[in-house]
Amino acid sequence: MSHPAPLPAPLYQGSVNTWECDDGGHLNVRFHFERAMVGLAHVARALDMPSAFTARAGATLVPAEAHIRFLKEARPGEPLVMHGGVAKLGESDAQLCLDMRHADGAPSSCFTLRVAHVDTRGFRPFPWSARSRAAGKRLHCALPAHAKPRSIDMARALSADASLQRAIDLGAARIGGAMVTPDQCDAFGRLRGEHFVGRVSDSVPNLLAQFRQETAANGQAPAGAVVEARFVWRRFPRAGDLIDVRSGIAEVGEKTLRLVHWLCDPESGAVWASMEAVALTFDTTTRKTIAPPPEARARLAKHVIAMAV
Repeated sequence: MSHPAPLPAPLYQGSVNTWECDDGGHLNVRFHFERAMVGLAHVARALDMPSAFTARAGATLVPAEAHIRFLKEARPGEPLVMHGGVAKLGESDAQLCLDMRHADGAPSSCFTLRVAHVDTRGFRPFPWSARSRAAGKRLHCALPAHAKPRSIDMARALSADASLQRAIDLGAARIGGAMVTPDQCDAFGRLRGEHFVGRVSDSVPNLLAQFRQETAANGQAPAGAVVEARFVWRRFPRAGDLIDVRSGIAEVGEKTLRLVHWLCDPESGAVWASMEAVALTFDTTTRKTIAPPPEARARLAKHVIAMAV
């Protein structure tokens, strides 16, 4: 099967480590994000912003929002290579595409990332340099078909009233509690992009473990997988800050679930980040999707709440 040509800029290149894989036996979502953050640093260099992610940088790129499709699982030992390009370049922001593929060219995950070009003192947006604008033109690309949203409405307005108290009022479950540690922070002392979604990944079993077990039948070994997501970075915690993960089931489909997660600051009540994810259950032996029995879906549907990213 032929695949589209790679995007203009070579970014991350490596392989899947066993310790990066979860109970599904494939690269965990946080490590897809980790590779995207590596890719973002390489994009900065391609945009003529050398050392943009070092402590001495005067300007850097801050992720604001991402749409992600997870297209083909990456298993231990498999090589991966990422290429990227600039889909749009605004006055002080950009829409980037970071496309990670397998050795045969098959897409593994594809990030459409909205970033801000900011100073490193107050993290305030400011215009691109002429050099970066010229580089952006050289890196211009159209979004590949496999990057485009399928099950998530990216035009839907973000929740303006997202807060810890609002999550409680909606009935969102507390499924995780964490603290930011220094090793999770970047050169500017702020939580790195991949560790936001890592907190969600660590916490989801507290929401869905029973449902996964109810799904198992005839010796099946169920695990979950995200197939599409929207992630919004709202604020960046620092070492010592706390994170409460509040989550809700927004929709129960025949084979998929729509989950919404708010990462909250228990001190201020504000939201650090939010995520919408479309997930399915699959059999780790056959690697095929499992359709949960109707009674299991019906029980879960009773817990659906009006929570949005």
